[in-house]
Amino acid sequence: MQWFAQFGLTEELLRQVLGDALGRGGDDADLYFEHLNATSVSLSDGKVNRASTNVDLGLGVRVVVGDAVGYAYTEDLSVAAMRETAQVAAEIAAGGRPRDVARIGSRGPGAGYASRYAVKTPWEQVDMATRVGMVRTWEQTTFARDNRVKKVETMMADTQKHILIVRPDGRMVYDYQPMTRAFVSVTAEENGKKESSMANIAQRQGLEFYSPANVDYLVKKAIDDTMILFEAGKPPAGEMTVVLGAGSSGILLHEAIGHGLEADFNRKGISIYADKLGQRIAPKGVTVVDDGTLPYARGTINTDDEANPAEKTVLIEDGILKSYLHDEISAKHYKVAPTGSGRRESFRSPVLPRMRATYMENGAFTPEEIIASVKTGIYCSTFSNGQVQIGAGDFAFYVRHGYLIEDGKLTRPIKDVNIIGNGPKVLETVQMVGNDLQIDIGGWTCGKDGQSVPVSQGMPTVKVDKLSVGGAS
Repeated sequence: MQWFAQFGLTEELLRQVLGDALGRGGDDADLYFEHLNATSVSLSDGKVNRASTNVDLGLGVRVVVGDAVGYAYTEDLSVAAMRETAQVAAEIAAGGRPRDVARIGSRGPGAGYASRYAVKTPWEQVDMATRVGMVRTWEQTTFARDNRVKKVETMMADTQKHILIVRPDGRMVYDYQPMTRAFVSVTAEENGKKESSMANIAQRQGLEFYSPANVDYLVKKAIDDTMILFEAGKPPAGEMTVVLGAGSSGILLHEAIGHGLEADFNRKGISIYADKLGQRIAPKGVTVVDDGTLPYARGTINTDDEANPAEKTVLIEDGILKSYLHDEISAKHYKVAPTGSGRRESFRSPVLPRMRATYMENGAFTPEEIIASVKTGIYCSTFSNGQVQIGAGDFAFYVRHGYLIEDGKLTRPIKDVNIIGNGPKVLETVQMVGNDLQIDIGGWTCGKDGQSVPVSQGMPTVKVDKLSVGGAS
């Protein structure tokens, strides 16, 4: 609690506010304090076109009665404002008799609370001139790499978030959550034709994240992903075998399957997986996890936003559905332990069960073996966006670029391809899983119920029997 002591918080005050929250008889409650500093700078046409710094501070109070939630927040950490906020939340979710509050800190962090994102150079030690110099260097480096590059945009952003979660059972958990993200966007011209693409990277680190190797990857990927588009065309349309490339293909797993395994959708009977716990939903050899423990990953957390330690949750094991992603409300409903998946966008938002880093674990095949097994199909390299219906699991994804597979070989580059399918059916028709798992380091953000949280995702190379491919007719 040392960080938040500067705002006048004491253990006695926290007990008092929690007492107000539970004063109308809620089953449970939590106080979520957040202090955030965010800075960003972007460069276009050789000039800084945006630079900003933002500070945010506040408290969210949640009161739970059964499955009902009362939520209120304040940006004012005065005693009067905090107590009034707690009383408002209590009114929204009034229950039976008031509940006692244990001594704050009597249940503190244990072995389950790791430190997964230690920072060497904190962002508060980095001035704006250093940031501007970095994005300018990235721009100059990109222009110098290829004379077809005509326009470059660069951006970097960083945040330092301090959170404090207090629970009536005595838990009090503090976490410092750094984050940084950068992108390089390229527009190139060749023989009168223009193409554009971009690359981005993100992690929970300080200035040290921008090593020469990571910056080189960022610039090279932005250029390579743009230049390949000059050679690319449309594949034939129709139903065909699809090979999902390692890394960013995890977006399909995240959207088409991961959301359907969040416990609130299942508790409410919305998800197609609501009655499939313990059943086979994928072939043997398919294991899907959601992991909050990967060092420095964008989706990694030490604690979730309910003060439960993060963990690696096995969702599908060898094809069998083993677990959903639980916050405390859904865990109570299913009579299981929470999975450390209760997350919120900020102190203004209530907790929801959310993904952290979702990926399929390695299988037995090399990428070369998988590609060689395909007579005719497509290989998907980069996805840009998609749409999913949580209930049925139907999806449409946009493949920015990839390759045709002909007679077991990658041949012509392809671009701007829609693939259409159904998440549960895709799982059922996975034929081969590669041994080359990659956790993508892009700046992925997940939206749900109007809230956005940082996530990670990944895949090994995976062969799916058939998907509908929208290409040239």
